[in-house]
Amino acid sequence: MAARTKTRSRSKAAAEPGAPAPGAFLDDDQLEALKLSPEVGWYLVSRGIPLPDSPPLIKTPEPRDVPGARFDPERVDKVIKSFSLLRHTQGQWAGRPLVPDPWQVAWIIAPVFGWVRWDDDADMYVRIISELYVDVPRKNGKSTISGGIAIYMTCADGEPGAQVVAAATTKAQAGFVFTPIKQLAERAPALKGHVKAYQGKIIHPKTGSYFEVIANAADAQHGANLHAGIIDELHVHKSPDLVEVIESGTGSRRQPLIVIITTADSGKPETVYARKRTRIEQLARGVLEDPSVYGVVFAVPKDADPFVESTWRAANPGFGVSPTRAYLARKARAAQQSPAELASFQRLHLGIRTKQVTAYLDLDAWRQNAALVDEAKLKGREAYGGLDLGSVSDLNALGWLFPDDEDGSVDLVLRFWTPEDNLPSLDKRTADAASRWVKEGWLHTTPGNVTDYHAIGAVIRKDLDTFDVKALGYDRWGSTSLTNDLEGERAPMVGVGQGFKTMSPALKAVKRLLLQGQKQVLAGGRPMLRHDGNPVMTWMVDNLAVAMDSAGNVKPDKAAAADKIDGVSALCDAMSEVLARPPKRVSAYEDGEFEAI
Repeated sequence: MAARTKTRSRSKAAAEPGAPAPGAFLDDDQLEALKLSPEVGWYLVSRGIPLPDSPPLIKTPEPRDVPGARFDPERVDKVIKSFSLLRHTQGQWAGRPLVPDPWQVAWIIAPVFGWVRWDDDADMYVRIISELYVDVPRKNGKSTISGGIAIYMTCADGEPGAQVVAAATTKAQAGFVFTPIKQLAERAPALKGHVKAYQGKIIHPKTGSYFEVIANAADAQHGANLHAGIIDELHVHKSPDLVEVIESGTGSRRQPLIVIITTADSGKPETVYARKRTRIEQLARGVLEDPSVYGVVFAVPKDADPFVESTWRAANPGFGVSPTRAYLARKARAAQQSPAELASFQRLHLGIRTKQVTAYLDLDAWRQNAALVDEAKLKGREAYGGLDLGSVSDLNALGWLFPDDEDGSVDLVLRFWTPEDNLPSLDKRTADAASRWVKEGWLHTTPGNVTDYHAIGAVIRKDLDTFDVKALGYDRWGSTSLTNDLEGERAPMVGVGQGFKTMSPALKAVKRLLLQGQKQVLAGGRPMLRHDGNPVMTWMVDNLAVAMDSAGNVKPDKAAAADKIDGVSALCDAMSEVLARPPKRVSAYEDGEFEAI
């Protein structure tokens, strides 16, 4: 064993990547403006690659903080060299080397292929990132970059017997996906004699590797031991089945890579695109953490002027080359003539999800109201509760609000439960955060696959003994045996309507407190809606969508939400009861200071 350890150490030392001082050529302001890590910034300058000037609107963190993470410039060099051995197959560039554009190197190739860590089991450095998500408007070379990655992963990644597939939704689309990649392989002089291109498959005999396009989950499952999967135009996939099968087929590979390259959708919720896009946005905001997932979204804000060149340039990293200025100008002129054309132009060429819901509660304001909430000091305090019981196999939330009559602020205590059999599903939707929440005590599991109302009831009864509970609000239409039992005991249960009349004042009061608290914290004061930073609730606040009526009243909209919002519903039920308490003073959530909100 000692001899093997020594050998592995020599192997690791010999292979250890390194780069000169990161960020030596770019200052912090440049890196921040371009959304570049110091390592990627150094790489671009050291290789003489021009700095791109249209950074993505959204970018997830690079895995710089993963233990043992290193940036290996030679790996990036290898990918770029492999690309340059291919040849463009269409248009004015046909026959020329396929050299990646600076933006493709800066925000796709260098982060994905450059970041590595040592893997003792594989006895080698392996990529940290195993899933790449690229959301970019049309005509920015999606087919070229995905084709180049597909051929590299098949022929040059050093993986014996690599199985690489691309996902298509129909046989017809499969042809559109496969043909450009086949042409890249056939027309590259460097690949002659090294690959064989057939009607539906490209083979690399030396390593026993192949690339093919599949159009259904059954084909993906057949003998799948995937090294890479390319998912083109995610927004056209009506079902997640094919995508999920491809993702689950890489478990035995040393450094697999799933590549999702797509155009924005219209904003429809509950699609595989919506789930993937939401996860990338939440990773970028720090709501979730997963260093194995990296994503960029090239787009402009929804209120950007769609008819000016600066907007076109900001959304399209390939602006001026592909798409050309003339092409986008022509599309913009057509969009000025028709609302339907405008919506299409915004989605396809500006990356705007045209039906996207605007966040109601500000995530930064929520975070800035986080504070130490000591339950021991709340013993005996006047409390108002909100209980949101989900379906029999999902999340359940309980919130307690403790008003402070001195300044109108409130303290919030939260509790969450889910059946333990629901944890894998929650992990899938939260980048495995749910299991971490359980380990850290933010989320409690109950045995089995259905909600254990007895366990939840036991906690509520304990809270009734600890706090001076004046009311416990719950959705009267979602009453259960638990709420009925509590109502029959000493618990001051109150059925709370979930319509605009009741929810709008409560939700607006929550928003006012958060914004006032944010203002006070920035000025050196204390938060107004103090909470303990529970990451389950932070996720739910970020998921929140609201419905609005013609009078401007709002209420939580579970159907349009990105995912679960039970904690927000519980908070609103509790706030409704706080607002209904006998008046003691004009409070921050009733004094009109934030009436315009």
